[in-house]
Parts: sequence; structure tokens; C-alpha cells
Amino acid sequence: MKTIPFLNASAWIDAENEADPNNEIYQDVTYPKELLYSDRMYEKLMTFQPSASEAVQIAAKAQHICRWKMPRETYPMDRVGYLKWREDLKKFHSKTTADILKKAGYDDTFIDRVSFLIEKKLLKKDEETQLLEDVICLVFLEFYLNPFVHKHDTEKLKNIILKTWNKMSDKGHQEALKINFSPENFQLIKDALGL
Repeated sequence: MKTIPFLNASAWIDAENEADPNNEIYQDVTYPKELLYSDRMYEKLMTFQPSASEAVQIAAKAQHICRWKMPRETYPMDRVGYLKWREDLKKFHSKTTADILKKAGYDDTFIDRVSFLIEKKLLKKDEETQLLEDVICLVFLEFYLNPFVHKHDTEKLKNIILKTWNKMSDKGHQEALKINFSPENFQLIKDALGL
């Protein structure tokens, strides 16, 4: 049973993401890009771990909240710029979500926990941070790997896949191998992992 604060927070997160000026077409339907990502994250979480806490559920929905407001191009286009952008994004997503949760009536302890998760603190050590990371990686592999395949050379792709795989738990790995990859992408994954 969903609580009133959860339903309100979810609706407000969706409303923020619905304002994304960037669109993505999926199965002949056009969606605001970050709203589609948020829906995919939430659905994947609930399939992968139906007993996930309310904090993880909100963190999954808000993972990329309003991401378009902080474009990659506004940072230096090098490794240092990329890492700074990623770090600032986590704080931005965390703060944007915290404001919504406060408005929804959540207490500071709950809000701090959601912020902790969105900022992916203690990865590999905190069970819920790891769960969220698994879901992020699963969503990437299922829905966003294919566009990457057309943009990068094989070695870079293998490197991306390996980094993604290394962030996941054993349970995440098992789930990833159930994804219906194209034969080419599945071969690429096997090559990257040395299978």
C-alpha cells in the first residue's frame, strides 16, 4: 500500500521529468526523455526487487530528475570535466529530490537516506546503494546499450560494458543475462567479459 507522501512525491517527480524538452521514441510513442528513464528505473526495480524500500523506490524514480538542466557540454569535454559533471549531477538530483520530499511531508531522516542513495554512497558496502546501482546498470544494458553501439568503437564499448559489469552484484549479473539482447550485442558482452 503506497502512502500519501509517496504518491505525492512520485507525481511531483514525474511532473518535473515531464518538462524535459528532449524526447525519446519508444515503440512508436514519443516520451519526455527523463520521464521514460524514470519509468524504466522504477519498473526495473520493482521487477528485480519487489520488496525494495520506499527510499530506494523514490531514489530510482528520481535518479535523473531534471538532468537536462545541467548539460554535459557546460563542462570541459575531457575526463576531469566528465567526472566533475557526474559529481555535480548527483548533488543536483539529490537536492531537487530533497525539496520535493520535504514538500511531500517526509522527515529529515528519510530525506537524508534518499539523498545518500541518489549520491550512490558506499557502493558495494551499502545494500540499498548496491541495489540501486544494479537497477541503473540493468536499465542501461537493456535500453541504452544499443544506441552506444552505434556511437563507439568495439574497444571502447567493451570497456564500458566491463565497467558496468564490475559495478553490479552477482544477483545483478544473473538478471542481466536474462535480458533479450540482440545476438551482436550479446556477443559483444561475452567478448568484453571474456566468456
